[in-house]
Parts: sequence; structure tokens; C-alpha cells
Amino acid sequence: MRASILALLTDRPMHGYEMIQEIAERSGGAWRPSPGSVYPTLQLLEDEGLIGSESEGGKKLFTLTDTGRAEAEAGPDAPWEDAGRGVDWDALNEIRRAGGGLIEAFRQVWATGTPEQRDRALTVVNDARKKLYLILADEDVEK
Repeated sequence: MRASILALLTDRPMHGYEMIQEIAERSGGAWRPSPGSVYPTLQLLEDEGLIGSESEGGKKLFTLTDTGRAEAEAGPDAPWEDAGRGVDWDALNEIRRAGGGLIEAFRQVWATGTPEQRDRALTVVNDARKKLYLILADEDVEK
């Protein structure tokens, strides 16, 4: 996280949320850091004097200090690239389509179904979740 923030800030000053978006985009979606990892790292880098911030419209805009720029230049150019190495993008897209389709079907049942249909849909989703965990446990999913 640290190296990625420093590398991003060599391009231009950014807000924390903007950094999350940039890392996700530059990693091809393989890594989308959480605010819970980004903002504490930003605070730590600021405490260390590697970055500075100023308020802009209720948000903090972060910039590299001279010391931070030197550390960024000594580090990796694009640390987020490692997140996408070895990813089977076709399989990942297939998983996303399947999960998105399941969510959309559940959403439609929930929005337009009868209470009985909603209960049945909830049972199907909960059973699917349990069966997925049984696959990880190498157990028979037909139980």
C-alpha cells in the first residue's frame, strides 16, 4: 500500500478515494484497496513527513514532500502491477457474470415476488453459500 501511494503521488496530488480508484484501474481490477488500508497508510506517511495534505472542499488533497519524492523514486514504479500477474481474466469475468446474474435474479424475486417466493429465494441463496463452503472442505455438496 505504502509504495503504491508514493508511486501514485509522483504523478499528481490526489485525494484518498481517487487513489483507491487509480489503483483499481491500474491493476486492471485485480486490486481495489479498502479505505481501511488506504487512509491509515496516508496518515502514517504524513506522520513520517513523506506526504503533506491540505483541505480542499472538505477533502484532503495529498502531495509528496521532497523526502517522499526521493523515497518514491527509489521504490517500484508500479507496485499495483503485481496484483494482476497470474490472474485468469476469462475465469474472473465468468465468475463476475455468474455472481452478478445471481444477485440480479435474487433482486428481482425480492422486488416482485410474493412472501413465499422471497422465502424460497432466500433458502436457495443460503443453500448455495453452504454448498460453496462444502466444496472448499472437499465434502460432498449433495448432502
